[in-house]
Amino acid sequence: MKNAKMQIVGIGACVMDTLITVPSYPKEDTKLRALSCKTAGGGPTATGIVAASKLGAKTGFVGVLAEDNGGHFLRDDFEKYGVNVDLVELKGGYRSFTSTIWLAQDKASRTCVFDKGNLPPLTLDEEKRAAIADAQILMIDGNEMDAAEEACLVANNSDTKVLYDCGGLYEGVERLLKHTDVMIPSEEFSLGHTGCITVDEAAKKLYETYHPQVVVITCGKEGGILYAGGDILKYPAFLVEAVDSNGSGDVFHGAFAAAMVKGFSYEDCCIFASAVSAIKCTGVGARESVPEEDEVYRFLTSRGYADFADRAGAKGNQ
Repeated sequence: MKNAKMQIVGIGACVMDTLITVPSYPKEDTKLRALSCKTAGGGPTATGIVAASKLGAKTGFVGVLAEDNGGHFLRDDFEKYGVNVDLVELKGGYRSFTSTIWLAQDKASRTCVFDKGNLPPLTLDEEKRAAIADAQILMIDGNEMDAAEEACLVANNSDTKVLYDCGGLYEGVERLLKHTDVMIPSEEFSLGHTGCITVDEAAKKLYETYHPQVVVITCGKEGGILYAGGDILKYPAFLVEAVDSNGSGDVFHGAFAAAMVKGFSYEDCCIFASAVSAIKCTGVGARESVPEEDEVYRFLTSRGYADFADRAGAKGNQ
């Protein structure tokens, strides 16, 4: 490898987002003046990797990007945030994965329309497999299914933990779920995949079916739950004046991975990641609004977790 060893490597979607802030969603077949318009990097694992990097982890992305404006923007965006791009390939003659996202100011909601582009699937060579085997965490999101499954097998045969951002109910997700150590599904995914009525039931069913080390279900403004075979533990959501919720789940996963690298318990990983995700929602742009680590501890202190940094850093993963 050209650069230092990576603690967290990611495989998944990498998207160039166009973020358009509007006062409220317009009626069909009308015109509306935007409040702002900006371009930003997106994608579940890609944004999670950036979040982890901003929080102090050594990260890298493994993927294929188009040799077009979108691809160059995305590669440069990784580098801007300190993400290793040695294992990112740029290929000519293809179209980037792009999306247009409307951010409604009145309800702090988002609507996304995307074009997946036409890039060929990622393949893993010896250098990519070695980086995965040497990392502490492999982050995946259900995209690049074949390469992600192969990467999971490499991770399972080494000391690398697989953290799966279970957001989309993609066909064949069982191929990845069975290799997952840290399973972090959304409430929608957990109920949709298991057919359960409650998230508590879904957490137990996912745990008993796929045998991860831990299941963490995110429930938006309600916080979420953690299950590792004992009692169901709840973790909080932190209410803030939100202006952009886009990418908050992606940021949660990246912050969780960064907290794991720091040696936090899984429960404290949840609290840390929830705080990071909340702070991110106070700014526009999933990546640029991710706070530095010191800001997270100040935020937690203001919300009643004055000793968080000390007690969290003293624990190893449960």
